Amino acid sequence: MTGKTVAQRVQEAKSRIDNLTPDQVAAELAGGGVTLVDVRDAPELAGGAIAGAVHVSRGMLEFHADPASPYYKPELRPDARVILYCASGGRSALAVQSLHELGYVNVAHLDGGFKAWQAAGQPVSKP
Repeated sequence: MTGKTVAQRVQEAKSRIDNLTPDQVAAELAGGGVTLVDVRDAPELAGGAIAGAVHVSRGMLEFHADPASPYYKPELRPDARVILYCASGGRSALAVQSLHELGYVNVAHLDGGFKAWQAAGQPVSKP
C-alpha cells in the first residue's frame, strides 16, 4: 500500500482541527448556540446519543451540510458553531476537515467520541 492508512489520516486531521474534551463540549452545550452533530451510522444510535444532537450519518454529511445541495439540512449552518462526534473520534475528525472544505469556519469534534462522553459520566439520551 502506497497511500496513507486511515489511522495516519485521522492523526493528521486531529493535528489541524479543534479537539474538544467531553467537559469542553458539555460547557459549550450549556452555553447554547451550538449545533451538535452525531455522524454515527443509524444502528449505532441504539446505544444512546447526546441529547439535542442532530443525526447526520457520515456518508451523507457533505450532502446535508452544503446549502446548495437538495439534501441540505438547515440545522447545519456554515456560519454557526458546529461540534461533531462519532463513536470514538476518527470519523468526526475527518468530517471536520470536510466541513472546513465546504466553508464551515467554527467547527470542532469531540475527541474520543461518544465512548469518551460516556466514560466521562456525561448524560446519555436513550432511544
